[in-house]
Amino acid sequence: MDLKTLEAAMHAFVTSKGWYESDSPRPQTPKNLAISLVLESSEVLEHFQWSEATRDKAELAGELADVMLYLLQLASISEIDLGQAVLDKLERNQQRTWDNDV
Repeated sequence: MDLKTLEAAMHAFVTSKGWYESDSPRPQTPKNLAISLVLESSEVLEHFQWSEATRDKAELAGELADVMLYLLQLASISEIDLGQAVLDKLERNQQRTWDNDV
Protein backbone atom coordinates (compact mmCIF):
# COMPACT_ATOMS: atom_id res chain seq x y z
CA MET A 1 0.00 0.00 0.00
CA ASP A 2 1.34 3.45 -0.84
CA LEU A 3 1.54 6.51 1.42
CA LYS A 4 -1.15 8.45 -0.47
CA THR A 5 -3.66 5.65 0.10
CA LEU A 6 -2.81 5.53 3.81
CA GLU A 7 -2.97 9.32 4.02
CA ALA A 8 -6.44 9.36 2.41
CA ALA A 9 -7.69 6.69 4.81
CA MET A 10 -6.27 8.64 7.76
CA HIS A 11 -7.95 11.88 6.63
CA ALA A 12 -11.27 10.05 6.10
CA PHE A 13 -11.07 8.68 9.66
CA VAL A 14 -10.20 12.05 11.23
CA THR A 15 -12.93 13.77 9.23
CA SER A 16 -15.50 11.14 10.28
CA LYS A 17 -14.71 11.87 13.94
CA GLY A 18 -15.15 15.62 13.39
CA TRP A 19 -11.63 16.39 14.55
CA TYR A 20 -11.00 18.81 11.67
CA GLU A 21 -13.97 20.94 12.76
CA SER A 22 -13.13 24.36 14.25
CA ASP A 23 -14.94 23.49 17.50
CA SER A 24 -13.32 20.06 17.87
CA PRO A 25 -12.19 19.08 21.37
CA ARG A 26 -9.14 17.58 19.60
CA PRO A 27 -7.83 20.36 17.32
CA GLN A 28 -5.61 18.83 14.65
CA THR A 29 -2.91 21.50 14.72
CA PRO A 30 0.75 20.82 13.89
CA LYS A 31 1.71 21.38 17.54
CA ASN A 32 -0.96 19.00 18.85
CA LEU A 33 -0.06 16.37 16.27
CA ALA A 34 3.66 16.66 17.09
CA ILE A 35 2.87 16.18 20.78
CA SER A 36 0.68 13.17 20.00
CA LEU A 37 3.41 11.71 17.79
CA VAL A 38 5.93 11.86 20.64
CA LEU A 39 3.46 10.44 23.15
CA GLU A 40 2.66 7.52 20.87
CA SER A 41 6.39 6.97 20.27
CA SER A 42 6.82 6.69 24.02
CA GLU A 43 4.19 3.97 24.05
CA VAL A 44 6.38 2.05 21.58
CA LEU A 45 9.25 2.34 24.05
CA GLU A 46 7.15 0.82 26.82
CA HIS A 47 7.15 -2.45 24.91
CA PHE A 48 10.92 -2.68 25.36
CA GLN A 49 11.23 -1.39 28.90
CA TRP A 50 13.17 -4.02 30.86
CA SER A 51 13.31 -6.35 27.86
CA GLU A 52 15.00 -6.65 24.48
CA ALA A 53 11.85 -7.98 22.85
CA THR A 54 8.18 -7.11 23.04
CA ARG A 55 5.87 -9.54 24.79
CA ASP A 56 2.89 -8.61 22.61
CA LYS A 57 3.64 -8.15 18.93
CA ALA A 58 0.03 -7.23 18.07
CA GLU A 59 0.02 -4.43 20.65
CA LEU A 60 3.39 -3.18 19.36
CA ALA A 61 1.96 -3.18 15.83
CA GLY A 62 -0.92 -1.03 17.03
CA GLU A 63 1.42 1.48 18.65
CA LEU A 64 3.59 1.62 15.53
CA ALA A 65 0.45 2.26 13.48
CA ASP A 66 -0.49 5.13 15.81
CA VAL A 67 2.97 6.66 15.31
CA MET A 68 2.68 6.35 11.54
CA LEU A 69 -0.81 7.84 11.47
CA TYR A 70 0.26 10.91 13.43
CA LEU A 71 3.38 11.23 11.26
CA LEU A 72 1.35 11.01 8.06
CA GLN A 73 -1.16 13.55 9.33
CA LEU A 74 1.48 16.00 10.54
CA ALA A 75 3.31 15.82 7.22
CA SER A 76 0.08 16.18 5.25
CA ILE A 77 -1.30 19.21 7.06
CA SER A 78 2.18 20.77 6.94
CA GLU A 79 2.15 20.24 3.17
CA ILE A 80 5.18 17.97 3.21
CA ASP A 81 5.42 15.08 0.77
CA LEU A 82 6.63 12.50 3.26
CA GLY A 83 7.68 10.00 0.62
CA GLN A 84 9.84 12.60 -1.12
CA ALA A 85 11.19 13.83 2.22
CA VAL A 86 12.32 10.28 3.03
CA LEU A 87 14.01 9.88 -0.34
CA ASP A 88 15.73 13.28 0.02
CA LYS A 89 16.93 12.39 3.52
CA LEU A 90 18.26 9.03 2.38
CA GLU A 91 20.17 10.78 -0.40
CA ARG A 92 21.70 13.26 2.08
CA ASN A 93 22.52 10.47 4.50
CA GLN A 94 24.25 8.52 1.75
CA GLN A 95 26.85 11.29 1.67
CA ARG A 96 27.36 11.30 5.45
CA THR A 97 29.72 9.26 7.54
CA TRP A 98 29.01 8.51 11.16
CA ASP A 99 32.27 6.85 12.14
CA ASN A 100 34.12 10.14 11.87
CA ASP A 101 31.55 12.08 13.90
CA VAL A 102 33.07 11.01 17.22
